[in-house]
Amino acid sequence: MKIAARFAASDDGHLDEAMHSAWQRDGFLVLENFKSPDDLLELRRRIDTMVGDFDPESVRTIFSTSEQSHAGDAYFRESGDKVRFFFEAGAFGETGELNVPKRRALNKIGHAMHDLDPVFSRFCRDPKLAALAGDLGLADPGLIQSMVIFKQPRIGGEVGMHQDATFLYTEPVSATGLWFALEDADRENGCLVALPGAHRGPLAERFRYHGDDLRMDQLQDPNWDEDDLVALEAPAGTLVVLHGLLPHGSAPNSSPRSREAFALHVYDRAFEWSDDNWLRRSEDMPVRGFADQ
Repeated sequence: MKIAARFAASDDGHLDEAMHSAWQRDGFLVLENFKSPDDLLELRRRIDTMVGDFDPESVRTIFSTSEQSHAGDAYFRESGDKVRFFFEAGAFGETGELNVPKRRALNKIGHAMHDLDPVFSRFCRDPKLAALAGDLGLADPGLIQSMVIFKQPRIGGEVGMHQDATFLYTEPVSATGLWFALEDADRENGCLVALPGAHRGPLAERFRYHGDDLRMDQLQDPNWDEDDLVALEAPAGTLVVLHGLLPHGSAPNSSPRSREAFALHVYDRAFEWSDDNWLRRSEDMPVRGFADQ
């Protein structure tokens, strides 16, 4: 599998002509050294504290992109404006006990740290990210979803090919993924993979409500040729930018190394947010932008 080209992030977050061209052509950008080692250290220390304070006996929700078993779980459904913890399927033994340490059992934390936690808010409400969003064409970017993604050693599960607009739909499509490597991500420990240029294709699925029923609807056969996948290898501090229609995923992590990442999703508030999206927030917690207090 080929490795995608990487760019050196600019000091102010703006994109140069070569970056603009790559974004239009490929539907992704890999920007090295977007975040400093101190930025990463502060965020990872906060994650350690959050995990340390978390009681694993309080919940047993497993997150699986392949089975979507979490879709019927209120703990997941109501997490759009909260901070909640989700486990890997391989974290539990036959009798329900954790078979790895708590820190190694989690699949992710989500989905509103960017609004509810001051450390995450500082990391996300970065003028460099605001500049980047503007250069991507987002007229009024709103920060809608954030996730710590652990990709644990040995048990970190596969993330199947998907498009972010499947889960965060606007008309027209504006969902944009901002994926930060908190540790080195490579082909050995399950880095992102993507189909260059496939963002120009249609949306294949919608994960949405039908009344009280939350389910995945297939809109059409995506016909994605995975022979064309490229690896988005990302040293720690790298930002990977993903178009909402870009098919992407990641392989399982069968290595002895973790591959922690933080993902922030934004959309253009100038466009219509679909009321049937899975992610819902209370009326007293409106979606805020990069500079909104």
